[in-house]
Amino acid sequence: MEPAIVSQNLLTDNPELYEHQFPDPDHRAARFVHDVLRRFGGGKSIVDIGCGTGRDAGHLASLGYTVTGLDLSERMLSHARERHPAVRFEHGDMRSFRLGRRFDAVTCLDSAFLYCHRNEELSAFLDRCREHLTPGGLLVAEMRNGAFFLGNTELLDGTSTRSVTWDGVTYTSRTTLWIDHAEQLLRRHRVWEWPGCVEPLHQNSAWRLLFPQELRHFLSLAGFEVLAMFDQPGPRTDRPWSADAELSTALSADRLHVVARLRA
Repeated sequence: MEPAIVSQNLLTDNPELYEHQFPDPDHRAARFVHDVLRRFGGGKSIVDIGCGTGRDAGHLASLGYTVTGLDLSERMLSHARERHPAVRFEHGDMRSFRLGRRFDAVTCLDSAFLYCHRNEELSAFLDRCREHLTPGGLLVAEMRNGAFFLGNTELLDGTSTRSVTWDGVTYTSRTTLWIDHAEQLLRRHRVWEWPGCVEPLHQNSAWRLLFPQELRHFLSLAGFEVLAMFDQPGPRTDRPWSADAELSTALSADRLHVVARLRA
């Protein structure tokens, strides 16, 4: 059966499939943000960069936050607006957005930060964060950790295969990751197939690999003071996040979490 999908990027073009592939029934990501903001005094207004389906923004709104979500995908935003009416959703690029107001916190989860591939893009995004934060406001980011790949190849060895069944159709992906050393990028090639598809769907994407000290440098130049940088625990780590968690600063795991305050 040929599924009723339109796609250049299967998951982001089909938000319901995306949430089915990456379920978060316990709202681990949103609870992580909530606990971090309480721990570091982050206030009650948030702009969520790369908000996707709006799942995290919607749960934060249910906890009493005033939330604005920003994303480039119109399909994701349409899905988010329909399901999370308490949240304001805006279409925009993380490197150039202008929302006309300031917030107590900027959140940037699931490696959205790393879609800024070049130094000037990183600086532009952090400039946008600075312009949209109140003095003393927080930037909370969660991303892949460039330092993890120093001598660690477990994510780079071979091709990973994964299947997900949605609306009666089984979609199978084959994913290969490799490091583009010259560009300092983690590149991904993913091939999707499903019953009845005319030809496989090939997708390419990449994330900037940032080392902890490099990230500290970019944040300092943009006017931020790093309050915490840790690899464990977190919403997507082996050690689950909890409000009273002790933060590991070994910075050797796959995920990196950053909390930075805009200097007054």
